[in-house]
Amino acid sequence: MLTFDQYLTPKSLDEAFDMLHSIPAARLLAGATDLLPWAREGRAGDVHLPAIVDLSRIASLSGVTQTGGRIRMGATTPIAAMQHHPLLQQQAPLLGDCALWFADDQIREQATVGGNLVNASPAGDTQPALLALNTHVTLVRREAGRLIERSVPLSEFILGPSRTVLQPGEILLRIEFDALPDHGVSFEKVGHRRSLAISTVCLATLVRLDAHQRIDDLRIAIGAVGPVPERLSDIEDLLTGFKPTPASLRDASAKVADRVRSRSRQSYRREVLSNFVERSLATALAHAGLDLHRLPKETPYV
Repeated sequence: MLTFDQYLTPKSLDEAFDMLHSIPAARLLAGATDLLPWAREGRAGDVHLPAIVDLSRIASLSGVTQTGGRIRMGATTPIAAMQHHPLLQQQAPLLGDCALWFADDQIREQATVGGNLVNASPAGDTQPALLALNTHVTLVRREAGRLIERSVPLSEFILGPSRTVLQPGEILLRIEFDALPDHGVSFEKVGHRRSLAISTVCLATLVRLDAHQRIDDLRIAIGAVGPVPERLSDIEDLLTGFKPTPASLRDASAKVADRVRSRSRQSYRREVLSNFVERSLATALAHAGLDLHRLPKETPYV
């Protein structure tokens, strides 16, 4: 059970930092969909905190905007926005596919983008999709009365299970990622059931073809098979610049099994990951307008 002495709801970042300064042991939350399950018997056990600082009412931490080819999303923006926000539907459709697999409708309305990253679960569903979109996280701290921001690539933000580069006294302010409206997309996840399931394997793929149906840009990111999400940069390099064929996708997918570093169900995860890479590539290419069934089956690279 989670208990606390004070529940505080700042309306600005300065108010939030004032509260953290006066109560250093206070715990930040936004949606609380990770915090409440953690504070129960069998995980953290009974947890008592001097204060909860709820960031959900700070306007500067929410919302979705676009500047040029990059999209900004406030840290307390709910996961549901990935699925329903018009800008994201048009400019980052991969996030909508990801959100469909995230818990259920009620939790998507409550859980936040920033919270899912700060929690740093190895099975965090949003991490592969955001990694494929070249996401940076912006962190903010207060020094001598001034708010100071720093930007960190998502690939460097998560250090391991429940570990990030977030320092004491810092708050995740927003994330920023590429707008990719013309890429084919695919998101794959397997758990014990479609929703409300912790990922055993999840994978996000983005692909763009040139005028000659060669792969011009390819991004594949995986999660839940190791301590941190990662890009399959070697597979991206292997296929980029070539016309894809069923044989080339099969060849590439066979090279990823050794990325599985989870302690449990390793042989199962290896098989699923290889199959997911092949299927996700085919799905993203179909979304980009390429019918693999009409291509030669045996020529790997042309």
